[in-house]
Amino acid sequence: MAAFVDRVVLHVSGGMGGHGCVSVKREKFKPLGGPDGGNGGDGGDVILRVDEQTTTLLDYHHLPHRHATNGEMGRGDLRHGKTGETLVLPVPDGTVVKSRDGEILVDLTGVGKEYVIARGGMGGLGNASLSSQKRKAPGFALLGIEGDSRDIVLELKTVADVALVGFPSAGKSSLIAALSAARPKIADYPFTTLTPNLGVVQAGDVRFTVADVPGLIEGASEGRGLGLDFLRHVERCAALVHVLDTATLEADRDPISDLETIEAELDNYAVDASFAGVDGTVVPLNERPRLVALNKTDMPDGAEMADFVRKELEGRGYRVFEVSALTREGLRELSFAMAELVQKARDAAETVPVDAPVEVVRPRYATKTEFVIRKEERNLEPLFRVLGEKPERWVKQTDFTNDEAVGYLADRLAKLGVEDQLFKSGARPGDAVAIGEDNAVLFDWEPTMSTGAELLASPRGTDLRLAEFSRPTRDQKRVEHQERKDAQAAARAELEAERKAGIWTESVNYKHQQGNKSE
Repeated sequence: MAAFVDRVVLHVSGGMGGHGCVSVKREKFKPLGGPDGGNGGDGGDVILRVDEQTTTLLDYHHLPHRHATNGEMGRGDLRHGKTGETLVLPVPDGTVVKSRDGEILVDLTGVGKEYVIARGGMGGLGNASLSSQKRKAPGFALLGIEGDSRDIVLELKTVADVALVGFPSAGKSSLIAALSAARPKIADYPFTTLTPNLGVVQAGDVRFTVADVPGLIEGASEGRGLGLDFLRHVERCAALVHVLDTATLEADRDPISDLETIEAELDNYAVDASFAGVDGTVVPLNERPRLVALNKTDMPDGAEMADFVRKELEGRGYRVFEVSALTREGLRELSFAMAELVQKARDAAETVPVDAPVEVVRPRYATKTEFVIRKEERNLEPLFRVLGEKPERWVKQTDFTNDEAVGYLADRLAKLGVEDQLFKSGARPGDAVAIGEDNAVLFDWEPTMSTGAELLASPRGTDLRLAEFSRPTRDQKRVEHQERKDAQAAARAELEAERKAGIWTESVNYKHQQGNKSE
């Protein structure tokens, strides 16, 4: 039997985007046919999806690290990289997704509901996509960036209409077995129920689900026993049923004291804001409709105890039912009372108007504020930090080993208005400027944005290999040929004049004379 796990910490990360390709088309009779580098593929997303076949979070307890597929790199001949495959993680119905800080991200209820928990990284553009009228042959491409990476908490909260709460061995499992087709484990020792059990009950025309919550004890809301782990399974329920043991053998317990103890634990438990009603209000557990089931009245002392405490409970405003899971006495009346509370809750939810939120479709990386500049201090010197989704993403896409790519980044930042904003923020030439928070790129700012592209052999965005040269005409070739012939004739005439003047002979005799002297 698989273990029941209802809370796990999951580490998810989207796939990394593939790098763009730098390539120039080369074919026979078409030398240097232009850039044809393909784009890199986007990384795969990580999606949580409610699956009716999944009932526990056990798989994520054993394998808490999940990573989507990376996008492939672009290639030449305009071959774009393949997009990474989406990783779909099935979760049970009723899973609440939280951040590590406790912030509720989404409440996954309903089979098929999805939530993208980590998006894949954007693939880099190849040099074919970066070409333009001014940049006809880019010698660089953009890099792919990493996908989202985050740690989340998955909490399973049972989806039920009515919850049975009470002390251990109060008979909750026996009741749910008698009311429905559920067959939970039943034994005569405390904490027999270690996992919530669900059962479907039909009362007239109303069908609803009942949850058997593991036994609660005093201090459960503070972590004692199993209560803290399973009180959250009561949060979704519209009504509660206190199951009180009228035949307990413990001398310090009775139905009234058990009820007061459980009510105190319900008072101390804070309900998540994700379980607000359709009107936006959160109903605490102690304010929800409640019934009292005096169980085990088939026992000799049970019937007497039920008669003794019934008036006291009714005086406190509870509807009291004397039941027996063994003889099934009073179960029909109890089931119809539960169905009445469930139907009232459903009718109230239908009558409250719900303003459907208007979905605003925005580009994937669109933000309202492009960037902000924060003035800091580093080593008693001013530091200007540029923060924004676009600038930080552009830095990740830049290959800083390529001067042309760095120049392209400078153009993008200037077009975004970073340079003008630095002027307004009081930056001076030579001040340190950092882009990003973690792993920031640091450089000394110059108003001209000189980042190395000016040192290229040709203007940025051009290629001398692709420059067009005019072919000389036939007359121009004749003139050039005649000029070369005239230059050769003049050189020969100069050498002949030197020979006739005896310069060469003297030079030879001089060397011969020097040789005789050495002998």
